[in-house]
Amino acid sequence: MQSLIQYCEQLTGARRDFPFGPEPLVMKVAGKMFALFGDQSISLKCDPVIAQNLREQHEAVKPGYHLNKKHWNTVHIDASLSEEELHAMIDHSYELVVASLTKADRRKHGLG
Repeated sequence: MQSLIQYCEQLTGARRDFPFGPEPLVMKVAGKMFALFGDQSISLKCDPVIAQNLREQHEAVKPGYHLNKKHWNTVHIDASLSEEELHAMIDHSYELVVASLTKADRRKHGLG
């Protein structure tokens, strides 16, 4: 799990946050959540069509736990998904959030 947190932290503008108390760890970019870490899971924003496909292809991918199930997946961290697959899901979530920002917010946070 630590390697996934470190992966998130190296993304431009990514910051740790604890908006719900000491747990869970939330990763944000420009104040918007792109990853939420549970005990053995990570919740990630996802395009609805891709989200459904991932759920059908991987037992470890479920609709977002306590999140909008159309736009979020919760991924149980087990050996069924490679680190590269998890990184791709993190990247997708991060990119969706960055794309939703205004141009001014992207500039303000050094995101292009």
